[in-house]
Amino acid sequence: MAQGTTPDGEGAHGASSKGAGAALSYGARRSGAPSEDRQFLDEQWARVRVRLRHEVGENAFSSWLKPLTLVGPRGDKIRMAVPSRFMRDWINGNYSQRLAELWAEERSMSVGIEVVVQPPARPTPRNLQDSPPLGSPSGTSASGTEVAGQSGKASTPSTSRTGTPSSRSARSEATETDGDRASSTPMTTGGTDMRDLEISASLDPRFTFDKFIVGKPNELAYAAARRVAEAEAVPFNPLFLYGGVGLGKTHLMHAIAWHLRDHRPEKRVIYLSAEKFMYQFIRALRTKDTVAFKEQFRSVDVLMIDDVQFIGNRDATQEEFFHTFNALVDQNRQVVISADKSPNDLEGVQERMKSRLGWGLVADIHPTTYELRLGILESKAESVGVTIPRRVLEFLAHKITSNVRELEGALNRIVAHATLVGRSVTLETTQEVLTDLLRANDRRVTIEEIQRKVAEHFNIRITDMHSARRARSVARPRQIAMYLAKQLTSRSLPEIGRKFGGRDHTTVMHAVKKVEELKGTDHRFAEDVELLRRMLEG
Repeated sequence: MAQGTTPDGEGAHGASSKGAGAALSYGARRSGAPSEDRQFLDEQWARVRVRLRHEVGENAFSSWLKPLTLVGPRGDKIRMAVPSRFMRDWINGNYSQRLAELWAEERSMSVGIEVVVQPPARPTPRNLQDSPPLGSPSGTSASGTEVAGQSGKASTPSTSRTGTPSSRSARSEATETDGDRASSTPMTTGGTDMRDLEISASLDPRFTFDKFIVGKPNELAYAAARRVAEAEAVPFNPLFLYGGVGLGKTHLMHAIAWHLRDHRPEKRVIYLSAEKFMYQFIRALRTKDTVAFKEQFRSVDVLMIDDVQFIGNRDATQEEFFHTFNALVDQNRQVVISADKSPNDLEGVQERMKSRLGWGLVADIHPTTYELRLGILESKAESVGVTIPRRVLEFLAHKITSNVRELEGALNRIVAHATLVGRSVTLETTQEVLTDLLRANDRRVTIEEIQRKVAEHFNIRITDMHSARRARSVARPRQIAMYLAKQLTSRSLPEIGRKFGGRDHTTVMHAVKKVEELKGTDHRFAEDVELLRRMLEG
């Protein structure tokens, strides 16, 4: 018999040798005080745990058996609880037989094992103590447990070992109450794993359906997002939203998450960027914790991935995302995805992934119209507490056409200037405050246009702008194009890098520095760059 030490300091061997007498004592005292019965049952469970720890090893025990808690006897069964369905299924498939055998030794009778899903009690933050409790998760009993069904019984002891996974970290479960919204609220609802809180991106309380201005360019995407948020069953899978920067994709995804949080709190939802998904996957590979990673993402009710184009040319991440996507769709769980291009136009994405992403509803968010931009500005102006003349709003709607994010940023700058300097908002002050932004929007130069002009000038192919070729005849024009993209557009360094074959932002920084150095030492090179700039600005 395996040796070990119980939490009370009692050896496992000695404890098991007293099993029969202990079971009889328990049976003789069943009509006694409930607290004594529970204490006696806990002692038996402690001895079972010690023996399991010794038999399966510390790693497997910590990963799978340590989270197992004792609920109590139910007829001829012992009921135990785990925090997730995935863990329940694993224990039923790998450990239930041995658990039944060890309990049979302790109780001197045939014992059945029943494993249920029972998320831990939800914490109540101090500022949310008066909030109503969330609803019970679907598929749970009144006691908050999800019954797994009866596992096999054992009438005779055995010393067989159970299989264990390669590696997995122990998991703790927690949920959050549904209270007042605060800025940067992590997106998790329902029976939430604590690791969901680490994984999920924060939600912006401004991004709700009520605050989304609907117009012809975005009406289909808006209607589809509302249907996903409000439907009892999955209406289309996946919902794929695509459009340019700052047109409302992220707003709609946050709005879906907020609606589910408010109206379907039992739903388990994860919202995050594709970059964070990739980071979590790489971390799981490094820590050899892929089992936990798979469980984390494949057991949710709604998975929302923002900016999925970032996993282009990341084969291992695409492979994992492909299988996660299929697992959720097969279980009829909702998937919502956003990108800057339609599925068929995504660069560096496998064909089978493009096909899967186009399975459901693909909704395009078109560039804003003047009427939509004016409506957005009027709605924003109502909430800032500063009087904005309609003439100024119309001027901004005409001049700033790139995206909604820049439009709102311009309005915020005007309001900040009026508040801090104490001057009223006029068309003249608006033009003064937004000189740089208005100049940039007058140009309306795109990275694609820069790449095309530079490629024509140096007589190279446009595909060379995205390729991995490092020959100077290709690399130097590519660096010039990156430099001009930084000078003539409002795109960030990471965004520019992604337009050049998914390069890192440090590569763009190096290109800008290199071009500036060459302009100072090579007169002909400087003339080429200046000529290209004039061509693009004209």
